[in-house]
Amino acid sequence: MKIVEKINANIQEGKTFFSFEYFPPRTEEGVENLFERLDRMVSYGPTFCDITWGAGGSTADVTLGIATKMQNLFCVETMMHLTCTNMPMEKLDHALTEVRKAGLQNILALRGDPPKGQDEFTVIEGGFGSALDLVRYIRKQHGDYFGIGVAGYPEAHPDHIVDDPEQMKKNYWDSLAYLKQKIDAGGDFIITQLFYRVERFLQFVEDCRSIGITVPILPGIMPIMTYGGFKRMTTFCKTDVPPAVTDALEAIKDNDEAVKAYGVQLGAEMCRQLLDAGVPGLHMYTLNLERSAVGILEAVGVLDVNRVPRPLPWRQVPSTRPGESVRPIFWSNRPKAYLHRTHDWDSFPSGRWGNSRSPAYGTLSDYQFMRRHSSSNKRKEAARAAWGAKLANTDDVIDVFVRYCKGEITVLPWAELEGLHSETSLIKDRLLALNAAGYLTINSQPSLNGLPSTDPQFGWGGPGGYVYQKAYVEFFCAPEKLQPLIEKLDQLPSITYIAVNAAGDVRSNMKQDTVNAVTWGVFPGREIEQPTVVDPVSFMVWKDEAFDLWNSEWGSLYEESSESRKVLADIAATWWLVSVVDNDHVQGKLFEVFGL
Repeated sequence: MKIVEKINANIQEGKTFFSFEYFPPRTEEGVENLFERLDRMVSYGPTFCDITWGAGGSTADVTLGIATKMQNLFCVETMMHLTCTNMPMEKLDHALTEVRKAGLQNILALRGDPPKGQDEFTVIEGGFGSALDLVRYIRKQHGDYFGIGVAGYPEAHPDHIVDDPEQMKKNYWDSLAYLKQKIDAGGDFIITQLFYRVERFLQFVEDCRSIGITVPILPGIMPIMTYGGFKRMTTFCKTDVPPAVTDALEAIKDNDEAVKAYGVQLGAEMCRQLLDAGVPGLHMYTLNLERSAVGILEAVGVLDVNRVPRPLPWRQVPSTRPGESVRPIFWSNRPKAYLHRTHDWDSFPSGRWGNSRSPAYGTLSDYQFMRRHSSSNKRKEAARAAWGAKLANTDDVIDVFVRYCKGEITVLPWAELEGLHSETSLIKDRLLALNAAGYLTINSQPSLNGLPSTDPQFGWGGPGGYVYQKAYVEFFCAPEKLQPLIEKLDQLPSITYIAVNAAGDVRSNMKQDTVNAVTWGVFPGREIEQPTVVDPVSFMVWKDEAFDLWNSEWGSLYEESSESRKVLADIAATWWLVSVVDNDHVQGKLFEVFGL
């Protein structure tokens, strides 16, 4: 979807919105760290996120890769920057083809900064010399497919900021005339350069409107995070900084925490003034950090991280998975793995899972998120610190799961995000007891009976509805625990279960072609929606992934012949993975089966 369409929809509804900008890290470890932070920040509901191209086009391939994952794995409408720097036409064509192939529909068209070591921008052979040329080219080659953002400069482009007042006035109005050319050539909206004088931005908007620029104009907000970074950025951009801001920073420049706190305070003051003046949304330059940008949005009331509305219980992919509204529950803690394994499907389940069950799941052999905790020495050290430098027996393994339920550690191989889901708070004590008893849980949800769809913890689907859940728990257990458990489960007609080991042996009271909805919602004027299901066919696929993680993620932390690795390999080879649903969502007694 084009970002401008989302912006205009927000404006029409009177809904204040926000967006986040990131830059491509230089190292693989930095990219992985960005992905973890991005995952959290996307959950706050930005209208879009964008990723920069890198100085002098130096990170083109990294930017393409990150942009693709942002759109298709982190499920946020993504805009990729594209610059003219060091970009002959064939490279531009390649970039546009690749982002289009990945389902991205938004480009921020920029001239770009000079390559490293050069003071002035020079046009390379076969390339473009301006953002205007780039906008025209994109429209010529791709028609109306892309939504195109362009840059605006409330104080004029840094190349044209001079000391002479008369010349400066001329340069400013020339820059506005050039901006209008970019819009007339096909630009859909404007994001501005950083500024620290709100009145300057508001005058810029007024001046744009006076010459016929009618598209949305978003203020670029750069939180002050460090004194040195602030000085470098404002010097590079020739930003006009109010003396009061300079004086305040000079007094605290040696206190990093005080500088950050002041940056949030100043950013919040600016944003309040902007919103009071009618600005529809805020574009946050995050510098790949979360605290300051989110702190500003929280301070002005645009964001409450504890009350973010959800269209569905899981995050939808924009654009590339049209109509998808149903998923198996098994990948609830590994959604990116599920997206990766299903990205080649021709169609996606909509309305009912049974409508689209034929496509095969892809493998995870080349999937970086499969090895989140063991992909580098640094990550291995962190994982060993959480899961133990040495495992003597299964009791040590059980203790890891117990500490995870207590919140003493925040990572497990079967979860892409850190910590238990917030909704498990209703059953946390029971999960703790279950794990202590040797039933090692990797997925669960409590029963719900008609909670308002606006409930801050469990709600989804929009206002006016009610949401329901069946109690669900999924766990590994030792073979000697399975038969006594099944005997108890078989005594309760409301219980359905599937148990499988790594060899593929199955114990179940579900038919192979049964699909069991475990989450559903009822909304005014809509059919009942059931976005989460238990599907035996998908469970057989999931079990291979789940068992593999014992060795590929956890076992790989230890020497091949070590006792720790043998303990984990024995669990993977002999234990059972069990999925249990209590279909009585009103008076169910799922945990009583376990004596809890």
